[in-house]
Amino acid sequence: MRRHPQIGSYSSSLIVLENGTTYQFFWHKPKYGINSIAKEEYYGALSQGAPLPGVPKFTNVEVQRQYMLNHMTGAFRAFARHGLIEGMAGHISLRDLEFPNLFWTNPLGLHFALIAPSDLILVDEEGNAVGGNTSRPANAAGFLIHGALHKARPDVNQRAIPLNLRQGLAQSVYEEFGGVALKEESVALAKCLGKQGKGMILRNHGLLTVGATVDEAAYLFLLMEKSCQIQLATDAAAAMGRKKAFIDDEAARFAFENTSDPDRDSLYADFQVYLQYESAVSHDGYKAQ
Repeated sequence: MRRHPQIGSYSSSLIVLENGTTYQFFWHKPKYGINSIAKEEYYGALSQGAPLPGVPKFTNVEVQRQYMLNHMTGAFRAFARHGLIEGMAGHISLRDLEFPNLFWTNPLGLHFALIAPSDLILVDEEGNAVGGNTSRPANAAGFLIHGALHKARPDVNQRAIPLNLRQGLAQSVYEEFGGVALKEESVALAKCLGKQGKGMILRNHGLLTVGATVDEAAYLFLLMEKSCQIQLATDAAAAMGRKKAFIDDEAARFAFENTSDPDRDSLYADFQVYLQYESAVSHDGYKAQ
């Protein structure tokens, strides 16, 4: 056993790769079990006591709406930089602050990397444009999924579904997706996601994530995409005879409970590093001027 100044005692193991490179890693299991650690202790160790950035509080609806739309276009830019775009397909939707039955979404046929807040369209639950920039149409078929999910999940303010062709593991798998959403299928999708799900794989389509903020849903999509890539790489290695190593259920539950707490805005905080980069390279070009 060894000791780390932040995480305490841990067991050290040595892995030797085929090229001779060596790595040392540690696994920490608290003395009284993983579930006994208070979340305050977990986050305190993560940030060394410094507060993580939380969702800001607003007193002005217009200012808050503009902030949310800025972050929505920032999410589009981040997706574009990660190659998460397939022609005209893919969309994000955001529930409006004042009118919960109206939603902001992206125009059809505009590259994610070029979207600005002034390009966004305000639509109703059926995908009909009622405000915003109506010079381009919205993706009506795509929004059927969004509308059904927003209706089924009032806790969800944001949806992300940039079309992607990779598949992997997630909270839900919808196996019978036909390719283009119809109204009946959109209702079935919402039922499959359930009341607490945050992500879903649509066979023959791609990934879908939801969140209480645009930042949370966007970060979960990036995380889910990367998880799928890791899963595919792991399966490829296993097919060549490598043995898979699995973490135990207790460790997985601990990680989920401590990084998915909506009261701590941790997923919101995770996405801010992507916006920092986008602000630096685009000189805040994704924000309303």
